[in-house]
Amino acid sequence: MASLSVRKIDDETLVQLRVRVARHGVSMEEEARRILKQAVAAPERLGDLAVRVFSPAYGGTELDLPEREVTEPLEFPR
Repeated sequence: MASLSVRKIDDETLVQLRVRVARHGVSMEEEARRILKQAVAAPERLGDLAVRVFSPAYGGTELDLPEREVTEPLEFPR
């Protein structure tokens, strides 16, 4: 496998990376690999995104739809 060195990372970016590392419980190298892999991966298909956002299996909630109003048809003068 190839190796990659990244120099001149600003302090704020490094702090944010350390926070992500702590939150995910992985090493800096593993977190960097995950970030790079996600950045170069094919974009998500729109249908997959909709399922992930709205599906109860992914923690989505039911949408509260307003009750339908029944209206009388319009009448136009002849």
